[in-house]
Amino acid sequence: MFLLAASTSRIVTNVVMMVVFFGIMIAIGIICRKKATNVNGFVLGGRSVGPWLTAFAYGTSYFSAVIFIGYAGQFGYLFGISSTWIGLGNAFIGSLLAWSILGRRTRIMTQKLDSKTMPDFFGKRFDSKSLKLAAAIIVFIFLIPYTASLFNGLSRLFTVAFEFENENLAYVIIVCIMAVLTAIYVTVGGYMATAINDFVQGFIMIVGIIAVIAAVLNSQGGFTSAVTAMATSENIGWEYTSFAGPMPVFLIFVVILTSLGTWGLPQMVGKFYAIKNEQDIKKGTIISTIFAIIVAGGCYFLGGFGRLFVSNTKDFDSIVPAMLEKAVTSDFLMALVVILVLSASMSTLSSLVLTSSSTLTLDLIKGSIVKEENMTDKKQVLIMRIFIAVFIIVSAAIAIIQKLFNFSEIASLMGISWGALAGAFLAPFLFGLYWKKVTKSAVWTSFVVGLTIMIFSLIYKLANWNFLAFTLSSGEVLNLANAVVAGAIAMLVTIVIVPIVSLLTYRFEKKKGILDPLKVNEIFTCYTGKVIASATEAIGEKVEEPLPYV
Repeated sequence: MFLLAASTSRIVTNVVMMVVFFGIMIAIGIICRKKATNVNGFVLGGRSVGPWLTAFAYGTSYFSAVIFIGYAGQFGYLFGISSTWIGLGNAFIGSLLAWSILGRRTRIMTQKLDSKTMPDFFGKRFDSKSLKLAAAIIVFIFLIPYTASLFNGLSRLFTVAFEFENENLAYVIIVCIMAVLTAIYVTVGGYMATAINDFVQGFIMIVGIIAVIAAVLNSQGGFTSAVTAMATSENIGWEYTSFAGPMPVFLIFVVILTSLGTWGLPQMVGKFYAIKNEQDIKKGTIISTIFAIIVAGGCYFLGGFGRLFVSNTKDFDSIVPAMLEKAVTSDFLMALVVILVLSASMSTLSSLVLTSSSTLTLDLIKGSIVKEENMTDKKQVLIMRIFIAVFIIVSAAIAIIQKLFNFSEIASLMGISWGALAGAFLAPFLFGLYWKKVTKSAVWTSFVVGLTIMIFSLIYKLANWNFLAFTLSSGEVLNLANAVVAGAIAMLVTIVIVPIVSLLTYRFEKKKGILDPLKVNEIFTCYTGKVIASATEAIGEKVEEPLPYV
């Protein structure tokens, strides 16, 4: 009788908190609908989003349930406590450096170009409609499997939380609920609704991850006892508590992919388009970095203790749910974990589908399929809303099919998607913001090389080849079939290739009229041109003395 009461209590607590959570999300979407009446408002929130909303939108788009359940379990199991370096890399490379190096220049140049998406940036920055179309196709193809992967791992958590006997049924139910409710608030409220919901969800993630870490460590007698237990266990070993862990080289590849990769992801870089002003970028940099330290650092730190709860497994998605099942005894805390995972999933899902729909509408349909003069603001917003629903339905269907039929290849496409997008876009976007001599040939080369490496990696894995597997002196095996290794290589190779190809082709493109230095110089005046401001404001910042007339 007691067990039945406890079970009922947990289920009721979970349901009540989920109803409140979903109610808040929908209410925010409805409140923000007035901000989503035109393209600029729907896609970028009118370029007037403050530092807290932008920083949290960046962080919650970065860290999804894939990180909390999948990557934290997998890399925590492989690296032990040294997996915390991944979270710190995410904070200082993926957040601090990304905001410092890309934030201001992205905001200024995209406003100068009046570009609302990454493909639109490539098209206007390099004066090439074909580059814009190619980038849009790449985004369209590779964001769908990335979106589908967000649902991965949810089934086990909800089986534990709601005590479902049928794991597949639990998965289908929660995927459908999450998809429908995300579609509602994104289609109604656009970017602003997404940003405000991300802010709420971000706080839930912060509180949740701190509470879970405390519960897990407490279940092992505290931090020192947990580390000692891992170091002295015959089945684990001291290397899983060491500074560099058992596989330091592979750890570096993971840090590169998950940290540097954000610099080339359209849904991440797009957050800089919408921020209000320069002072907000400075504030957002600090907020975003602290958020990443807590959430990403906390997730991977938590995963580092996975071997204390699960041993000898290749089912990495089961590790974190197993930790929660054994360590979390409070009904309220378990409900908070459920909301934490939903927050992480829904925030990233909303960002991805908004990016996909805006890219398809603004970069593929407008001007290519439908004449620009026939695409009014109202029609563009309507089309984007339709595609948001379509993308969510497709991604949810892929996720359900993958789960029910156990198509592991679909799940593995998350890493391929991340590597392909970052490998293709990172280098030309970064150099395009800073260097006038980047050529169209270099951008095309980056697109082709980045995609080729990742597609070859997928073929290599499916064909079960091993001729490019290398065993290091530490005993680590680095294999191109691993999407993490391939993605890191794709980014590093294109970062080297873009400046080299640009130097080799600049004079040729200039001579043939493919590249117009006058247009490029005019674009870069956005960084050096004078700004006429009122006597009390300068780029959104109050000043003590009136500015001189220009």
